[in-house]
Amino acid sequence: MKARKSILSASIVAVLTCIGPGLAAAQDTQAATSPSASSEATELDTVVVTGIRASLEKSLDTKRANVTVSEAITAEDIGKFANTNVAEAMSQIPGVTLDRRFGQGERVSIDGTDPSLNLTFLDGHPVAQAIWLYGEQPNRGFDYTLLAPEILGRLEIIKSSEARITEGSLGGTVLMHTRQPLDMDANSVAGSVSYNYSDQGSKGRPSASLLYSWKNPEETFGVSVAAQHYEEQVDRQGLEIFGYAKASTFTNAARAGLDPNAEVPNSINAAWFQQHRKRDSAVVNLQFKPSDEWEFNLSGLYIKENFDNYNQSLYSFLTWNDGTVAAVNRLGDAKNGVVTSGHSNANADPLGGTVLYDNNVRESEVETKGLDLRTAFDGEGWGFKGQIGRSKSENKHLAQYFIEPVYNGGFSWDIDRGITFDNPDAARNPANWGPSGGLVNGWMGNNGVFSTESKDTYGQVDFNVEFDSVFNNLQFGVRRAKHEESFELNIYGPVNRGTLADVGTVGLTDIRGFSNDHGRHIQVGRGNVLDWVKGSPLNFANPDPAGFLNNTWALEQTNTAAYVQADFASGAWRGNFGLRYVESKTDASGFVYGGAPSLDNLASKWQTKSKKEDFVLPSLNVVYDTGNDVLLRFAAAKVIAWAPYNQMVNNTFLNDTTYNGSGGNADLSPYESTNFNLSAEWYFAEQSVLAASVFYKDISNYIDSAARIERQYNSIRDTNRVVFDTTLVGFHGCTSDGYCDYDIQRPRNAGKGKVKGFNVSYQQPFADTGFGLTANYTYADGENNTGDPLPYQSRDSVAISPYYENGPLTLRLSYNWRSHYLAGGYVAGAAPASVDAYSELGASVGWKFNENMALSFDAMNILDEEYVQYSGSKSKPVGTYHSGRRYMAAFRFNF
Repeated sequence: MKARKSILSASIVAVLTCIGPGLAAAQDTQAATSPSASSEATELDTVVVTGIRASLEKSLDTKRANVTVSEAITAEDIGKFANTNVAEAMSQIPGVTLDRRFGQGERVSIDGTDPSLNLTFLDGHPVAQAIWLYGEQPNRGFDYTLLAPEILGRLEIIKSSEARITEGSLGGTVLMHTRQPLDMDANSVAGSVSYNYSDQGSKGRPSASLLYSWKNPEETFGVSVAAQHYEEQVDRQGLEIFGYAKASTFTNAARAGLDPNAEVPNSINAAWFQQHRKRDSAVVNLQFKPSDEWEFNLSGLYIKENFDNYNQSLYSFLTWNDGTVAAVNRLGDAKNGVVTSGHSNANADPLGGTVLYDNNVRESEVETKGLDLRTAFDGEGWGFKGQIGRSKSENKHLAQYFIEPVYNGGFSWDIDRGITFDNPDAARNPANWGPSGGLVNGWMGNNGVFSTESKDTYGQVDFNVEFDSVFNNLQFGVRRAKHEESFELNIYGPVNRGTLADVGTVGLTDIRGFSNDHGRHIQVGRGNVLDWVKGSPLNFANPDPAGFLNNTWALEQTNTAAYVQADFASGAWRGNFGLRYVESKTDASGFVYGGAPSLDNLASKWQTKSKKEDFVLPSLNVVYDTGNDVLLRFAAAKVIAWAPYNQMVNNTFLNDTTYNGSGGNADLSPYESTNFNLSAEWYFAEQSVLAASVFYKDISNYIDSAARIERQYNSIRDTNRVVFDTTLVGFHGCTSDGYCDYDIQRPRNAGKGKVKGFNVSYQQPFADTGFGLTANYTYADGENNTGDPLPYQSRDSVAISPYYENGPLTLRLSYNWRSHYLAGGYVAGAAPASVDAYSELGASVGWKFNENMALSFDAMNILDEEYVQYSGSKSKPVGTYHSGRRYMAAFRFNF
């Protein structure tokens, strides 16, 4: 710790010493690119620009004027990419990579860091987010599907830190700015009508947006309203493998020459996720500027999202119970240490089942609201800004209606092709699928309901004093922010027992990636699942105790910060240095219990652990303008970043079928890192740049997640004691008291880590030909102190976007490729898995009828790329998904 602080302090002193003589020699001069000028450039009013070249030029102006190492895109540039959300619009920015687990960009990595370690602000304030996927856990990384691209006027990514910037980001800070009414013409109207189509889902959905802005003739008061309705069909199909077991587990299948340590896929699943995604959003901005000195802004944000979905999974668990293990009568050859095929007979245990069919119908509606008030005063040689507000997001009824019938029959399996039933006709007979444990005492499913809420409350005051000297501006201020996160799960049962003939079916599936009857299995249908579960005598008065106690928690984190920052400029030099002090207090609450879980005396089991820490964060940014359109930048800063909210609380999410799970750790301290950036930018022609930057992050208090065996209570014992006692006792260490051995992933402070790498970017229009090109490459290499890779970090990533713009015609391609990286597990609670290299090709074609109307057509995922996950090596796959191509036709207008 002391060594890193010494390195950072030495860097600041060395740089200031080097530039000191130059500053002293020019104290009575002010460069045109002084911090005050650059600050104004960063806060440039959003103007209506036409064409790709104009928007790229504006983005370069912002980048060039900033003191920090940064990138920017404008509203026009956002609209010229093939995208349906803000994340996809960011995909061409140097150092930015996207994870596309459902076929579209959701979370953003910056310079090789986990999305959870970046911060995002809208008009200077956080936006609360509630989870939408059942089983998901809250994440600090911003989900950019939340915001419509139409509401933004400008977006910046600040890669180096400043004292005035809110703490909590290790990779970069994303600043999004909405359009302000006094920056637009009175009675401005802009909007779009579009149609989105998924070829894999074979469905199209409509969308529309509208922006209206008004201001009075004196331009002292204005109002703008931006609203959008968006719909999209999400369809993901593929093959999953739920873990591996040693060949020695299957004594009946042992044969000469087979390595007993060879890995056998525990299950092979045909997965099909379907979702009709809808989003209604509105942003209202009121701007009042009674004089040249005073300005007031009041903003309101409302977003309502519907994420209802239906997920089907048909798979076998070779190690479901002792009877099924005995039923494995053949294991095929091993390739690279992995058994690739095998066969199982019908289960000898009539209470068991060889193949399971999960049907998950989920209802999910997220509502987000925010109110923000800002004021600014620009006086003679001094000024101040103030901001206060609140943001709240909630998902009060994130429900899952679940049935899990089983089939007892023989089958062969292949790691690439899936399951082939010995008797396909019997496997497709609904009467042969029933509860595990039989029709009398069997288990058929349940109804789980998550309730989650996220709130941000914040207030900030900033002052600045200007000086007629080299150190021309002093900024200082204070900020206090409180984040509240709460989470609750209730699981209800029982679900009526019966066969799929009773539940009802709707024919057969047709799942991509299978060349046998596994992809053409019997299909229940969303409506039948809902009717069956909702028609069951669910005991809502008595939820499952273990599910509630393990998954109900609350976190409150309050950060109080103060900073001081000095801006300087003289001749070719400009920059700033400063210090930020942060005091953080967290109260993590959850249930702690022993023995069989019970809902009695809940107050005595609810425990809160408080933790208080403080941090001193110095920072330095220096820019040297060579005078030949070349800028050199250097930045150094100490930064911190906290773990996701659920990881900071004593909680445990369990998967009672796969015997794994994830949980938190209330003793976690935040990541700490000393970051260095060095860049060179050559603005060799109009709207053109060739830039290179180097980054290094020296991380301490690195947070790692490791799996350990824990004794946890299995809730199947509560829902069906007969099944548990006769089928599961003795399996995974299960004992009659309900406790079993689980692989639980928990975070811990694991020492050090580092990230090093570089970006190279190029942008240029080719004279008056109409053609132009933007391109960038990022190299990132990082590891923790044990040599393990860092999450979401691709070693190599490339973005290329050629365009053509001539008269009314606009053409643009956008290509992104990233090498393999570590990401989340295939199911909730599973260990992290690697994602194979991924390519994304998009295209946009636009025709502008006149200054007011235009038509565009976008195509996304043109290559129909697979999203492939594996564990350790590619010979151990855990998921191969297809999301299909997507298309969007849009008519845009502005008056």
